[in-house]
Amino acid sequence: MRRFRSIFLSLLLFMMFFVPQISMAETLDNNVPDASPAASVPILKSAISLPMAGARATNQLNSARWLVHKDAVEGTSKLRLVIDTSDPVIVSSTLDGNGPQLVLDIKGAVVGDVDDSITLDGQIAEKVRFIKKDGNNSQAVVDLPAMIDDGDYKVFTLKSDTANKKSFRVVVDINKPVPKVVYNFTPGLRNKVIVIDPGHGGSDPGAIGPNKVQEKTVTLAVAQKVKAMLENAGAKVLMTRQTDVDVYGPNASAVDELKARTIVANNNKADVFVSIHINAFSNPTVGGTATYYYQKSNYDALLANCIQDGLVATGGLQDRGTYSAGFYVIKRTTMPSILAELGFISNPAEEKLLSTYQFQQQMAQGIVQGLDKFFSQAAKRGGGL
Repeated sequence: MRRFRSIFLSLLLFMMFFVPQISMAETLDNNVPDASPAASVPILKSAISLPMAGARATNQLNSARWLVHKDAVEGTSKLRLVIDTSDPVIVSSTLDGNGPQLVLDIKGAVVGDVDDSITLDGQIAEKVRFIKKDGNNSQAVVDLPAMIDDGDYKVFTLKSDTANKKSFRVVVDINKPVPKVVYNFTPGLRNKVIVIDPGHGGSDPGAIGPNKVQEKTVTLAVAQKVKAMLENAGAKVLMTRQTDVDVYGPNASAVDELKARTIVANNNKADVFVSIHINAFSNPTVGGTATYYYQKSNYDALLANCIQDGLVATGGLQDRGTYSAGFYVIKRTTMPSILAELGFISNPAEEKLLSTYQFQQQMAQGIVQGLDKFFSQAAKRGGGL
């Protein structure tokens, strides 16, 4: 009897513990709902089905939109392209002159629901195409009507904003290209629109000499004298600053400050732009006068040569020549522009000269003579770009 009870109990335990599990396994394999046990089956089924769920397994480019914004104050326009992604991405950009194109490499997201190609405004940018690179990365290629510079666009990202139902975003800002100007110069200074830019000012002293003379003080003093001479000759003169102030505003970024100076010239359709600066170097024996230009027209180098000749003739310092350079204010102005380094404030002898009224007057006279020479020679060229 004891043996029979032992066999019976073993059989009962087998049926209680093993038979339900066989039933569950058969239910999952056949994908048929089963009421026994009701709580366990959905949990197991969900875990097994997770890779096949409707949720995206990878980060994707979901949508894109654009608009053109015109700045009412500056009169400039830019196109903003916004690309929505499921999750954060890493973005790098390059300019391709063969296109011309702006190429964005987007790491960590594939092309998803976003349209393959979107037509843009046609003036700032023609269209954007989204291209699959591999299983994890993609590209956005913006076709441009003309080649732009590195400073003409900006790419950045914005974090997701769940409160406002905004996903992670890639933002591209492209500035509208400034149309090329056709010049038609006439001889003389009368009726010419000339912008004089005294370097630095306000919170930015510029270079400081060994005897504490500040660049911003000298540049303003010379600029004021240039203004008076040009107005006596019949020119219309605009100054980017007339006192010891920041042009954009106190503690502005370098780009904002420099851009504010170019806006004065561009918005007033100046004939020429002259930026006045003082040089500095670690070696206090180095001195002399130099003038810089950015060759965006056939007249920039001519303007630099004429003003350099005038400064050397009236100031008498070492002639360090003229050089091509990418300084913001001469690159971003639409008219012939130069940046003149009158002397070296780090040189004690030149610092002393630059702080005197007489020498400032001489340098101002050199700039005015150079401008008069420029308009005479430019007129002989017959205009053009």
